[in-house]
Amino acid sequence: MSLTSFLKIKDVEEAFKQFKMPPFKIQAELLAPPLTNHYALVGTAFDYLLRFYIKCINPNVIEKEWVSEVALRRLEMRQLPPELSERIPKDSPDSALYDPAVYKKAEGIVEDAKKVYSEYIKKGITSSDLFKAVLLLAQVDVIYRAEIVDENLGNVDQEDIKDLRNLISIVKPEYFKAKEICILNPTFGKASQLVRGADCDLVIDDAIIDIKTTKKLELMKRYFDQLIGYYILYKIGGIDGMLSNCGIKRLGIYSSRYAYLHFIDVQDIIREDTFPNFIEWFKKRASEEYGLHI
Repeated sequence: MSLTSFLKIKDVEEAFKQFKMPPFKIQAELLAPPLTNHYALVGTAFDYLLRFYIKCINPNVIEKEWVSEVALRRLEMRQLPPELSERIPKDSPDSALYDPAVYKKAEGIVEDAKKVYSEYIKKGITSSDLFKAVLLLAQVDVIYRAEIVDENLGNVDQEDIKDLRNLISIVKPEYFKAKEICILNPTFGKASQLVRGADCDLVIDDAIIDIKTTKKLELMKRYFDQLIGYYILYKIGGIDGMLSNCGIKRLGIYSSRYAYLHFIDVQDIIREDTFPNFIEWFKKRASEEYGLHI
C-alpha cells in the first residue's frame, strides 16, 4: 500500500498530472450490487477469490505469498514473553497486535484457508467455506496494511458470503485465461522496496490488471495514477517471474460488480521522449521520501 501513500504526496500527485486519462464513457449494468457496507473487506476478499479462480483456469500460474501470511509473520514477531507483554497498556491502540489470542486466531485462519484453497484448486467447486475463508483472510490482511486488528476477526456476515457468490458467478473466464504468462500478486524486484513495498493484483500476458470492487463504473484519477505507478516500477525493476521476452503494453482495471475489464494502451498515455526523465525523478523523489536508493 505504500505506492498508494506515495502517490498522495502533494508534489507527487501534481507531477502525475502530466499523464492524461483517456476518455472513459462506458455504460454498463450493475450486475452485483453490494449487500452490506463492508466495502473494503469484500473488495479484499474478492481479490483473493478471483486470484484463486484464476489459478484454477491457469494451472501454470506464478503465485506469490499471500499478504495474510506476511501479516501472520508480523504478528509472530510481536509475540512477547508474559513479563514483557504485561507492560503494554491495555488501552494502547496497538495492544491487540501483541495479544497471543489474536495471533492464534490469525494463525488458524491462514491454516484453514490453505486447506480450503487446496481443495478448491483440486475440484474447482466454490463453496460457503471458500467464501468464508477469503473473508477471514481479508480481515488478517488489515493487520499488515493498517497495523490494526479487525474487531470482528474470525466472524463473517452471511450477506458478504452472498455478495462474493454473486461476484464470482459473473466472472468471464475469457478475461483471465492467459496465453503465455499469468502472475498473481506480482512484485517489481527492488523497485517494490523503493516505495516500501508494492504489488499489483495481476499480470496476464502483456497487461498489468488492478481489481476494483466498487459500486460505480468509473476511471478515477487515483486509479489511473496507481496503474501508471505500477508501470513505472515495472520499468525500474521488472516484474518478478516474468519472462525476459515478455513486456507490459497495457494497463487494465477489472470492475468486478460490472464484470467489465477495461484496458488502456501504454503507448496512448506515455511519451517515450520524456518518460525516462520522469522515471529518474520518480526514483529520486521516492528515495528522498523513504531513504532507499536503487
